[in-house]
Amino acid sequence: MLRRTLTAVVLAGAATLLAGCSTGIENGALPSTPEVTNHTGTIIRLWNGSWIAALTVGVITWGLILWAVAVYRKRKGDDKLPKQTRANVPLELMYTIVPIVMVGVLFTWTVRGVWEIKDTSAEPDVVIQVIGKQWSWDFNYLTDDVHSIGVQAQLNNGTDVEDTIPTLYLPVDETVEFHLNSRDVIHSFWIPAFLYKEDTIPGKTNVFQVVPQEEGTYVGKCAELCGEYHASMLFNVKVVSREEYDAYIESLRAKGQTGAIGLDYSRDQAVRIGIEESGE
Repeated sequence: MLRRTLTAVVLAGAATLLAGCSTGIENGALPSTPEVTNHTGTIIRLWNGSWIAALTVGVITWGLILWAVAVYRKRKGDDKLPKQTRANVPLELMYTIVPIVMVGVLFTWTVRGVWEIKDTSAEPDVVIQVIGKQWSWDFNYLTDDVHSIGVQAQLNNGTDVEDTIPTLYLPVDETVEFHLNSRDVIHSFWIPAFLYKEDTIPGKTNVFQVVPQEEGTYVGKCAELCGEYHASMLFNVKVVSREEYDAYIESLRAKGQTGAIGLDYSRDQAVRIGIEESGE
């Protein structure tokens, strides 16, 4: 009976592991592919490696537990006290050194990936300032000296949020440098398909660079609880060709949306300007 139970447990574990390999581990179960940006491949490899290491440790641990249960179980009629072992130096060294090595490898791999993602030494083709506010986003295209303002969610007056959320335009295959700021509280600038998010913090500027590599429309959102309309603090990201990007910049210039929106605006002032420029 015990042998059949152990066999069933092992088979169930193997089936679960194989199912994970066929669906989740192949792409890290993440909403992206290595080609979306120049960093998504690094993040997916780190995710996959961490899961593979965790699953390997889990399988070994479960195996040892089941082996100990099966081999050292109490038999019928066996009333003797098991042999007592005070110490096993090789075993103790193994379960001390192996975890240290594992943590060291994961730490090194993680730090290298983070350094690569956080590197801002490249000369950017486009610099964009993102300003988080309750509860929308302003985009200053600093390189092109134009801006776009998002209307706060509470002013939609029953209108579908999807019809009023701002859109951020990025040129494909060019280095984009983001400067992140906040006008009120802490927000978090998150594009899930890019597998990266960064906080916007009052009084501080966070900077990161990315090269979008696949044209398309991506969803963006705030990932930091920031108040009543946090869930509606959405934006779209359009990765387009240089020609389409330039055309969009010119459309903003034609509307008179030149210069950069400063951080000195209060929430009420930003709301008023957003309404005026959106034509509402």
